[in-house]
Amino acid sequence: MTVRTTADRRTRTALVIGGGVAGPVAAMALRKAGVEATVYEAHDGPAPRDRGARPGGAMTIAPNGQLALEAIDAAEMVRAIGTPVTALGLRSWTGRDLARLTSPEDLPATRFVWRTELYEAIARETERRGIPLHTGKRLLDATDTGAGVTARFSDGSLAKADILIGADGLHSTVRSLIDPTTPKPHYAGTLTFTAHVSKTELPSTEGVLYMCYGKKAYFAYQIFDDASAAWAVNLPHREPMTQTEAQAVGAKEWLKRLRTAFADDRTQAPDLLADTDPQDLLITGPTETMPQVTSWSRGRMILIGDAAHATSPTSGQGASLATESAVQLARCLRDLPPDQAFKTYESLRRPRAEKIQKHTTATPTATSAAARTATAKPAGPVTRALRDALLPVATKVSGAGGAVWGTWQFNHKINWDERVG
Repeated sequence: MTVRTTADRRTRTALVIGGGVAGPVAAMALRKAGVEATVYEAHDGPAPRDRGARPGGAMTIAPNGQLALEAIDAAEMVRAIGTPVTALGLRSWTGRDLARLTSPEDLPATRFVWRTELYEAIARETERRGIPLHTGKRLLDATDTGAGVTARFSDGSLAKADILIGADGLHSTVRSLIDPTTPKPHYAGTLTFTAHVSKTELPSTEGVLYMCYGKKAYFAYQIFDDASAAWAVNLPHREPMTQTEAQAVGAKEWLKRLRTAFADDRTQAPDLLADTDPQDLLITGPTETMPQVTSWSRGRMILIGDAAHATSPTSGQGASLATESAVQLARCLRDLPPDQAFKTYESLRRPRAEKIQKHTTATPTATSAAARTATAKPAGPVTRALRDALLPVATKVSGAGGAVWGTWQFNHKINWDERVG
């Protein structure tokens, strides 16, 4: 009888399902760990340009996400395309500044990026590293043989590897294969919109990203030194709408409704909405939340990113947490056989992910104050008055470190060279 050693049982190949952020980053980390990974993306291109918006939607990469990328020598791709966010400003609908939270000085600055540009940068880096990325590959199902996994795609093709990693987002197919009883994402009560403003007469915010508690809806914006700007809205909407249904309403009509919603606000929202060309409006559809995922793995299949631990849409941590998980999973697979690697990975990641999920949806202090703006019901006059009075005090005494933005979330360094297990 031949006994296989740990070295014999190590992971050598991986199928990565999902070509957004988590999937390609996981493939890069796996390559550094000595595992040959291939990425499969359902869409026809790795980063399809969003219809109706020139640069696509906006997002931020937090310091912890950049630190995770540094561990696999990939942080420069974000720095090259990102604009630093030096502080987070919270404002009332009246224009009153409620708080300003600065970034920790000893960590990389949060970077504002256009989603499409980030996807394109990731695709270029993936190609530069010689990692295969196949598009038009929608996963239908997968068979776990105990010694490996065979994936079947909608075009009839098959792919085999030692393990399969689900980096396929909130509506993950892999998650349903791991646990068919897992609850589905549910509508959170708001519709989201993002836009790029080519030119505005408003002054630069000098690196500050403002989040405004509008009278009827939430508005976030940043104005850049070249007089361009980006904004995002969470608009309460009682009845659920799919992205297709929302897009069918049309950009002109949505802009009209948004301008009406913010007409009474004494912030920059009315001016930025007036400066927005309908063709630059991205109708991103409903906000959705995901109940806690009980099973992150089964056999030789494992989840990372939003497929495992989706955060609040306004937390600013989705891509960064996904990047952390991708790197940590690669470290575990480098040092341990798959079954042990998966257990160790989850023990490393679940407590942190769930703490951030709870922090950005539960307590109205400091960094979570902005994340709670995804709520479906606008605050009434009494609630607004209490919030505007208490929030400045809360940010000074909160566990986030006073007026420093998200220190405990951001200061999370991964030591790539440290052995796992």
